[in-house]
Amino acid sequence: MTPAARVQAAIELLDAICTAARGQGASADRIAADWFRTRRFVGSKDRRAIRDLVWDAIRACGPLPASGRAALLRLAADDPAMRALFDGSRHGPAPIARDEAPAAGGAAPAWLSAALAASGLDEAEAHALLDRAPLDIRANTLRVTRDELAARLPVAAQPCPAPDGLRLPTGTRVEDWPEYAAGLFEVQDAGSQLACAALAAQPGECVVDLCAGAGGKTLALAAMMQGQGRLIACDIDRARLARLPERASRAGAMVACRLLDGGREAVALADLAGQVDAVLVDAPCSGSGTWRRNPEARWRLTPENIMRYARMQAHVLDLAANLVRPGGRITFITCSLLDAEGADGVAAFLARHRGWRSVPPACPIGRVRGAGWRLTPQHDGTDGFYFANLLRS
Repeated sequence: MTPAARVQAAIELLDAICTAARGQGASADRIAADWFRTRRFVGSKDRRAIRDLVWDAIRACGPLPASGRAALLRLAADDPAMRALFDGSRHGPAPIARDEAPAAGGAAPAWLSAALAASGLDEAEAHALLDRAPLDIRANTLRVTRDELAARLPVAAQPCPAPDGLRLPTGTRVEDWPEYAAGLFEVQDAGSQLACAALAAQPGECVVDLCAGAGGKTLALAAMMQGQGRLIACDIDRARLARLPERASRAGAMVACRLLDGGREAVALADLAGQVDAVLVDAPCSGSGTWRRNPEARWRLTPENIMRYARMQAHVLDLAANLVRPGGRITFITCSLLDAEGADGVAAFLARHRGWRSVPPACPIGRVRGAGWRLTPQHDGTDGFYFANLLRS
């Protein structure tokens, strides 16, 4: 393909992504995979170039663009060489009209940028949420130490701030390695590892992962517990939870799974009420801290979404509080940097639950935010996370 043809292909793919975002449809990753699957004639170099153009354009546009062409014009606005590719050639895009405007730039739609600013993120912090992310893995200490794993990997890996974490170049295909198949490591951002470590799960304890999903944090808890104690992974999503037993088997982890009925979770958890040492609440959220990996997600959010997530988080925290024994603890986590999904929710929990207090986590990086702790891409080199340790008297 010619460079101009790549630009036109990126425009077509961006049109599909923008349409999906407007209608809360499939993710950009899924749309791109389907788009390339129906165009097998596109070679690997062209695919890579088109994907780079698409994701660079997504990162460059704050609000949802009117079209894929407007999104590419945002990139071309500061790149004369790209502007020249709008040449009207056979497979290239039409020339740029004199009055044709590019999509608006910025870190996010205006309302969302304002919410980030109100949550203590300046413009530089907000834009860093759209940087390209490295690839972090967590050594599974049920099978190997971090140093032993690093020595076995086929590429050089650098230690990251998480005690069992290693950092690899972006795009490394670790799932193809025999070390992955053998359960020696899991892909997990360093920030996620540190937030999970804040629970300090101990061997012999009864620990519940209340929003386990497919179990990434559950497996980290299992490693901390060294195969001793009782670890229960819960979720209302059958498809996601169904992936955990196979992952646990590969990792050598002992995990019991419970599928919960949304709205009736307390019934399924009644036998654990007041009996649990520690609960991890990796709450559903907007995912604003993970835009480095899913930058188009910011186009799908609305203020109503944020309010709904905040209500869900309060519900799950109240469920967790009912499970914890006196002297037990909760670690509340969201991969969002909006106070409505973090500091505000924790403050509200402490106001409605007497006998609970927050305890600062022992975290090597990050900053205090309200009654909890915050990690950000610019300040800490991780995905964005908010987490808080809550202790019952």
